[in-house]
Amino acid sequence: MKILLVDGTIFGRKTGVLLETIQQSIAKYNANYELEILSFSKLKHQILDGSPLNDDMKYMIQQFEQADAYVFASPIFQASIPGVLKNAFDMIPPKAMRYKPAAIVANGGTTQHHMVIEHQLKPILDYFRTLVTPNYVYTHGAHFNDQNEIIDEDVLARLDELARVFVQYCEMSQNLKPSAVQA
Repeated sequence: MKILLVDGTIFGRKTGVLLETIQQSIAKYNANYELEILSFSKLKHQILDGSPLNDDMKYMIQQFEQADAYVFASPIFQASIPGVLKNAFDMIPPKAMRYKPAAIVANGGTTQHHMVIEHQLKPILDYFRTLVTPNYVYTHGAHFNDQNEIIDEDVLARLDELARVFVQYCEMSQNLKPSAVQA
């Protein structure tokens, strides 16, 4: 099973740290999964405007289509997900993620921004009909030290719990066949 861990920003380091931490936990619960981090900061992005897609955007779409499950990491900027992440969702074919497990981790400047997950990310993933885990992890600046290491034990425990639940979703999803579903 291929798990795509999506670092949905081109700025900062905290979302990458969240993904690396959850990657280790997922591997602890199932060492047989193929875990790949897709860092948006390493891609040449373009706005979806009808023009031909560049090679990086074709690669990104291919990674989404070939994955069996996803962990999305997003910073919260201006009470919203980054435009580069929304633009990526706009490029993904509607059936590409159907009935595939998805988990969400995010970080922002204040505790109030956790609602962006509920009001923006979850509805987008619902549109794609992903199997979103009921738990997500939201962090803010106080959970990290100056080297961007997670220092909050509760956050580490919640990331581990998210990984455990996510692996169970992955196991449950193996019998779903999206290709047999119409519309």
